[in-house]
This record gives sequence, structure tokens and C-alpha cells, in this order.
Amino acid sequence: MTDTPSKGDRIAKVLARAGIASRRGAETIIAAGRVSVNGKQIDSPALNVTDADRITVDGKALSEPEPERMWLYHKPAGLVTTDADEKGRRTIYDALPEDMPRVMSIGRLDITSEGLLLLTNDGGIKRKLELPSTGWMRKYRVRINGRPTDATLEPLRKGITVEGERFQPMQVNLDRQQGANAWLTVGLREGKNREIRRAMESIGLVVNRLIRISYGPFQLGDLKPGAVEEIRRKIVRDQLGIETPDATGTAKPRPKAPVRKRKSR
Repeated sequence: MTDTPSKGDRIAKVLARAGIASRRGAETIIAAGRVSVNGKQIDSPALNVTDADRITVDGKALSEPEPERMWLYHKPAGLVTTDADEKGRRTIYDALPEDMPRVMSIGRLDITSEGLLLLTNDGGIKRKLELPSTGWMRKYRVRINGRPTDATLEPLRKGITVEGERFQPMQVNLDRQQGANAWLTVGLREGKNREIRRAMESIGLVVNRLIRISYGPFQLGDLKPGAVEEIRRKIVRDQLGIETPDATGTAKPRPKAPVRKRKSR
């Protein structure tokens, strides 16, 4: 076990990189006494490890970290975005293809929401993309019951406080009226719990369908409900600015490339 803090990486980061959990989740696992380093159980994440250290979780050796991978998943309504549900409801992991590796969702969609959900095998990517500071725009197609006008929607564009919680300004476009319902396109950068539904309710509108169509540069496109499609690794590295070594061995950030809409298989 290394005694020099400047060498190696924090144990929670290593566990996240191996796809065990997010970095915060890894800290919880460590606190529960489930992690050992070189045969010694640890209970604090304040530890740096190197490739020379032998790490086990629940008695099983930590696998070599896989390359960073991400998938587009068209989540259908009716699935819970969690590993397990105390009410016995079906989760996204019950519905994913059996040949999928262990993955984590980047953010969540509530049980009645549908559309684009990003999946990854890398805890570091999950943490990075969930941070508000990442600032990626998430866009939604939203069907509401009612006949809103631009004036009705203006409070959402300026930012609104709901039950003491401040929601940042949203991008809201009124697309069309369809009988008793209206379709909107809504963009936001924070994605707090049920933010769109709660914000709409605060101005007297009820959401009866919500579909996420994009998350940053990644788009749902024509991916069919329930379908999963892996994002090309080069696009993942480019979009996330993951560093790759050049010919001299020095890490250099990759430039970002546009992400095209992908078709389902």
C-alpha cells in the first residue's frame, strides 16, 4: 500500500473507474467495510493506491478497468431508473439486453417519463456528466393539458421558485396545440427532481407526457423504445475531452467532434 499521497489515485476514483459505483457510491462501499487493499480492510476513502496494490470488493479482486464506454437507451415509460425498487416495480436493468455489461445511468428519468437515458460503465463519466457545472443542455418534448400562451410560459423562461426550490431559467417553445393538449420543447441545464412537471404545475399546467430527446450533444434520434445503442468510443472521448497519449507519451486533450443522430439497429 502506498504511503505517499502524491502517488497513485484515490481508492474511490479507482473503484469508480472500474465500474463498481460512482465515486460517492464507492465511498459508501468503503465506509461499509466492503473494500480491502493488500489484504487489509479499509473504512476511509482517504487512501491513494497504485497498480501495484491488490484491491478486493466483497472478497473479489477488482477487475482491470475497461475502456470508457457509453450507450444511448430509449427508456420506455413504466420503468424505474434504479438498481432495485422497494415497491417491486420493474427497473431499467430488468429490461436491458442480457448481454449488456454492468452499467450505470447518467442521471435519471422518473417512472412515467421516457426517452433518452445515457448509460456508462465508468463511474468517473457518470459523476462528471451529472455535475451541474458540466452545463450540458437536456431537451424534452413535453405534452401538457391546457392552452398555454407565450405569456403563460414566460415565468419559466425567467426562472421560478417552487416550494422554496429555485429552478433556473428554462428554454420553452410552444410548438403546437393539439386539441385539449399542447406540445412544448423544453431545455434545461440542471435537471432537478421532477423539475419540468413541478414547474408546469406551478403555472397551472399538467404534464401528461414527457420525452427526453437529447442530453448535451447526444440525441435520441429515431432509436426505438427499449432499444440500446453504443456510442462509438472515439465520439465518447472527443465529447468528454478524455485525454489520450500522443507519440511522446504526453496526454493531450482530444478536440470535440459533432455527434450525428444515430439510427437504431
